[in-house]
Amino acid sequence: MANGKIKVTLVKSLIGRLEAHKACARGLGLRRMNHTVEVLDTPENRGMINKISYLLKCEG
Repeated sequence: MANGKIKVTLVKSLIGRLEAHKACARGLGLRRMNHTVEVLDTPENRGMINKISYLLKCEG
């Protein structure tokens, strides 16, 4: 991983999702569809990414 960062993109809508899943997206800094952010590769961020992996596209 470059500098220990992961590029995360929200590719599916948050409408109608569980509140916990919306909170994970917000915790990662994702605000809208096709929004991309770079997050640090930490166990906490990995857990949030794993929880909502069906909504995301990740790059190393």
